[in-house]
Amino acid sequence: MTVDKELEKLSRLTPPAPDSEARARALAAAMQAFDTAENNVQAPQGNAKGWRQSSIINWIWSPAMNKKFLAGSALATLLVIPAAGYLTIELTRNGSPIVDQTEIAGNLSRGEASKQPVATAGQPVTVTPEIPPQAPAENGPLTEQSVADAQGLQDKESQILAKPDAGRTSEFDADDIAALTNKSESSAAALGAAKRSAPAAPGIAPQQQLAEPMAVAPSPAPPADGPIQIQRDPVRERFANAAANPIKSVATDPVSTFSADVDSASYSFVRRSLTGGAMPDPQSVRVEEMINYFPYGWPGPDNADQPFKATVTVMPTPWNHDTELMHVAIKGYDIAPATTPRANLVFLIDVSGSMDEPDKLPLLKSAFRLLVNRLKADDTVSIVTYAGNAGTVLAPTRVAEKSKILSAIDGLEPGGSTGGAEGIEAAYDLAKQAFVKDGVNRVMLATDGDFNVGPSSDEDLKRIIEEKRKDGIFLTVLGFGRGNLNDSLMQTLAQNGNGSAAYIDTLAEAQKTLVEEAGPTLFTIASDVKFQVEFNPERIAEYRLIGYETRALNREDFNNDRVDAGDIGSGHSVTAIYEITPKGSPAVMNDDLRYGDKAPAETADAARQDELAFVKMRYKRPGEDKSAIITTPVNDSNAVAAVDAAPQDVRFSVAVAAFGQKLSRIAALDSYSYQAIADLAAASRGTDSFGYRSDFLGLVRLADGLSQR
Repeated sequence: MTVDKELEKLSRLTPPAPDSEARARALAAAMQAFDTAENNVQAPQGNAKGWRQSSIINWIWSPAMNKKFLAGSALATLLVIPAAGYLTIELTRNGSPIVDQTEIAGNLSRGEASKQPVATAGQPVTVTPEIPPQAPAENGPLTEQSVADAQGLQDKESQILAKPDAGRTSEFDADDIAALTNKSESSAAALGAAKRSAPAAPGIAPQQQLAEPMAVAPSPAPPADGPIQIQRDPVRERFANAAANPIKSVATDPVSTFSADVDSASYSFVRRSLTGGAMPDPQSVRVEEMINYFPYGWPGPDNADQPFKATVTVMPTPWNHDTELMHVAIKGYDIAPATTPRANLVFLIDVSGSMDEPDKLPLLKSAFRLLVNRLKADDTVSIVTYAGNAGTVLAPTRVAEKSKILSAIDGLEPGGSTGGAEGIEAAYDLAKQAFVKDGVNRVMLATDGDFNVGPSSDEDLKRIIEEKRKDGIFLTVLGFGRGNLNDSLMQTLAQNGNGSAAYIDTLAEAQKTLVEEAGPTLFTIASDVKFQVEFNPERIAEYRLIGYETRALNREDFNNDRVDAGDIGSGHSVTAIYEITPKGSPAVMNDDLRYGDKAPAETADAARQDELAFVKMRYKRPGEDKSAIITTPVNDSNAVAAVDAAPQDVRFSVAVAAFGQKLSRIAALDSYSYQAIADLAAASRGTDSFGYRSDFLGLVRLADGLSQR
């Protein structure tokens, strides 16, 4: 059957009257015609996926689109040719044979459920091509259920179009489309995504791209009588691939060195996944970020002369009776609001087409409005946007002119591709132009994904950021949305720009990050903060640092002031936890060295035999090049005999550490249940003024339920 015949068949279809069986019959016939056309036309590369379904639905249900469609064969051809290539391109991209869609079209025309298996997320589908195709019925009988389903979808669209914002979307619920087209839940999601990407009726703005595209599995083509494997593409989110810290022997490796980390993005990633009904990607779980997400009541220094105070607790390990935990809590000096320095902030905002989602640009605009309302009148705000080309939306403006700043934020609109490198250059130029001596000079980058125009590799952007930080301008990276988020790049930029990274998934998270924690987020009290812990081989046999895999440093980096490390803001707390194995414990994994040197005689004196470890912290004050050091010995006086005897905040942070490790699939936590984690957290929840700890308990319970599927 030729395409011309299919087009002729479509042109003969009378625009269906509302509330009639003809509407449902026309939809089935149109889908049959498109399915048949797909097998006869090779479309050019690059066509958007999902035009077939969305074009049909628009044609059937929109009178305006119906009239335009029937107006001439030219417009019909524009719709059909890309649609015909939809399946052809996908099934031939990796050399797989094309599956005959005739039977599916025939089933749809009769109102029957498709007999072919359907794809689910991450699961391949076996399609058996040897079943003989059945001739499609042009106007075969429809079941009452098909008519009801079609009527339900019509009513659904009528409700959508009746809303005040109907001019901005042509989106159906995926479940409704799934019921009508006999697709599975996962296929419905793909169809819903296709609907969002397709040309809409006049006055309805098309969405920018497919959220979850379908693709052919990259496996060799099967034999003619074998199954064809089809599966969904993974979500294009990038996380750094870092293996968990191993158990180390004190006899051979007594020193542990790492950079401070006060980022919180990982916790928000985990929360988004669990509340969305899925276990998080283990690579997205950074345990130290989950621990440091929560505010704790660690005692801080009395004055700014010594900006940090360390508190160490040694306690039994809840998940292993033969080991102990060494809990190191650092609290930074909290600058009083009346003495905070002036702030010069540049908002570098991604307004590319992919930001046109409710949890992206609209949420971003609300988040920055919260921050502006938090700033003082003599602070300065500038706005730079990027989408292909960078542009200055707002020159440096004092917050006293707040209405001007808020108006500029409200006027941001999405469109274009993501050219972030040029935007970074423009933002740093503005920050330098309005530079405040002895103040806060910071670029705040807000984006949903890759910088895919201009210098876009992580290394290229890293070099740009490293150069810019020499001017005393720091960087904060805020991630928004899902599906395209490049967390690996966010971490690279933040770590090399003397800044921090956060992920904003809700307005409540924006309130926490940019308002409640504005001091730690904006006002740096120390830079290049490094930790080094030396364990006493007379007391400790082995140790394992929990988290900080992406922050590891070489031993010699600790005393090298040219090596960059993390920064700590006003009032920030940093928590690090080691699982340690006392000498002689049955949990020791490494044998003693046959030819190892004994420890120097001076380490065996009475003063040092009592020590378990020695903690050192090196830091630079803002604007200084030479570092200072703070040291804290750890001895038996820091130990408690039972878990319940540890301070409340210590126990809660240990519960968070256990949760993060279990989500990361650390073998040490295999026998420690989610219920045990929830019990430990519930017993140490405390006052919980903002409800963060109660929310954490909810996430633990969600993970427990999802893990038992």
